[in-house]
Amino acid sequence: MVRAARSRGRAEAVLPAQQPVELWDARRAGQIGREQLQAITRLHEGFARSLTDALGAYLRVVFAVTLVSAEHLAYREFLQNIPETTYLACCRLDPAGVGAALQLDLKVAFPIIDLLLGGEGKSMATSREITEIEEQILDSVARIVCRELGLAWQAVSLEVNFERRLGTGEAQRLMPPGEKLLSLSFEITMPEVRGGLNLAVPVSVSNALLRKISATWAQRRPQAADDARRRLMRRLLDCPFEAELSAADVRVAVSALNQIAPGSLLGFRRGAGEPAALAIAGVEMFRALPARSETSRAARLLEPISALPAGEEPR
Repeated sequence: MVRAARSRGRAEAVLPAQQPVELWDARRAGQIGREQLQAITRLHEGFARSLTDALGAYLRVVFAVTLVSAEHLAYREFLQNIPETTYLACCRLDPAGVGAALQLDLKVAFPIIDLLLGGEGKSMATSREITEIEEQILDSVARIVCRELGLAWQAVSLEVNFERRLGTGEAQRLMPPGEKLLSLSFEITMPEVRGGLNLAVPVSVSNALLRKISATWAQRRPQAADDARRRLMRRLLDCPFEAELSAADVRVAVSALNQIAPGSLLGFRRGAGEPAALAIAGVEMFRALPARSETSRAARLLEPISALPAGEEPR
């Protein structure tokens, strides 16, 4: 979905011939739409770049953060997707007064700790829990993540404040299991290791972000729409459309048609001064009279035809 949003839908996925039928899950109602996903993607790709610069300078090593996915999940699903042994912390979002979760894979946490303690940041075993000293070191990294996230969310005047690391039991009580949240997944790349950074944000906060972004887009759209309309009009000026000047409901007797021959004159029961209808691309647009412009045939427009046939729309 993120790749599709980055390409603005230009790359369409190839669907199999037969799609499996899945039961609808009411808990997944309100999934992020394509436009919303594009907005969320652009916002948090900027956050990923800022975090790359901030943590790269802090660690003094080649460091990259990339947005991988953004989706709505229940909190229980978020907890099921993270490793059993990990670094999980709580952040407070003020003035909303709600909490968010921050999770960092230990396979990148340990090299970060090694770098900050003067090591080379090499990969190491991740099966053990972190110590109190290592926890304090990772807390400093989590504070940087919260600071950069708060800067990315300035549009909704939210402050992201780091609180503490969460134990297993505390993590279960941070949010109701069924609460819907926005799950943001990032990939951290270091010289020898790769790992995940995940954020769980209450859906109320993500909705506020989307409303603010949508309002910003709405203020910018008129200019973009006007530019697009002008470009379309310029292109239409070079497009040929079929034009026809005709008179409807003209009836001729069969006897008159029986005597028709080249050079004969066929009379219509219609006044020569009565206007005909000028149709553009098959749609009657004006009442007009036959005319001549130098050596070309022409139509002298009299008035627009306002009434269109029932069910027909202007083209």
